[in-house]
Amino acid sequence: MSAAAMVANGSARKRIVVLISGSGTNMVNIAEHCRLVNPGQGIHADVVAVVANRADAKGLAKAAAMGIHTAALAHTDFTSREDYDAALVELVSSYQPDLIVLAGFMRVLTPVFVSAFADRIMNIHPSLLPKYKGMHTHQRALDAGDTEHGVSVHFVTEELDGGPVILQSKIPIFPEDTAEDLQERVHEQEYRIYPLVIRWFCADRLRLTEQGAELDGELLGEHGYAADD
Repeated sequence: MSAAAMVANGSARKRIVVLISGSGTNMVNIAEHCRLVNPGQGIHADVVAVVANRADAKGLAKAAAMGIHTAALAHTDFTSREDYDAALVELVSSYQPDLIVLAGFMRVLTPVFVSAFADRIMNIHPSLLPKYKGMHTHQRALDAGDTEHGVSVHFVTEELDGGPVILQSKIPIFPEDTAEDLQERVHEQEYRIYPLVIRWFCADRLRLTEQGAELDGELLGEHGYAADD
């Protein structure tokens, strides 16, 4: 067992709140990793709640089936993004989270929310940031004639998809690929790297500093850990 794993096993399990808008496949994958006994694969944490901005988000039923508390807070009930985020802060705070994980949460968070949880929000974005912030990343990579694409896990800041990158995974783009092909290939990588990064955070190996993301006390570069591997 590694030193990091022994430290994690001797400390209290972290509390994770996952925010979703849709099917919740990344959420399920993360929750399953939290239940693994093997310290080399499991996450020393529990998903204590799954919150969606849509009551019909399919991931809510999946979370409930796993015995995870769920809540829906509809953004359509609020007149401004700031009002919604203030209510979301109150709801998420009630679960006393150590980490907030965005897993297909299709909302641009305002400073109201980000400032409340400034150093403990993560997101996974389907591009090799800083390329292709925002939507439709797979098609944009195809339209640009790129030969590679990928996915990035990053800390969330007030800049859209602009927080420090923690880890990326690359995939090749083949001449016959469609956006759907890239999406499927990227999803496979998401399921691998998101639990890994969350495990680092919950083992107290990863943190966000004023200089950027640090892993084991080392400042990560623009493209995160092991960008060239």
